[in-house]
Amino acid sequence: MEKINAVGRRKAAVARVFVTEGKGEITINKVALEKYFPSPILQFIVKQPLNTLEAAEKYDIKVNLDGGGYKGQAEALRLAIARALVKINPDDKSALRKEGFMTRDPRAVERKKPGQPKARKRFQFSKR
Repeated sequence: MEKINAVGRRKAAVARVFVTEGKGEITINKVALEKYFPSPILQFIVKQPLNTLEAAEKYDIKVNLDGGGYKGQAEALRLAIARALVKINPDDKSALRKEGFMTRDPRAVERKKPGQPKARKRFQFSKR
């Protein structure tokens, strides 16, 4: 199997994933998954597509992760891994879609408007 690549995005985070056959190592920016995401919840989020397909021990995954916060990065990585797994075996798409791993979450920060302190907050109104 040659190197399969895919991209996942969430908020401001971008994950570029390179999947090869191996024994289940996930390397993010040349650092092990457990070191990059110390939180077990974020590790679980990243591994969800692999656990759904019971493919956690089949592939080595190298990741370039950029931008955003740790939650956005973890979810961007989840999407990228799911897309890569579908490139490897298109039959898995329905199982991943059912779990919601194939959908790019479009929610992002709303822009700040002029004449206001934040996106929706207003300055205090003074009648007189």
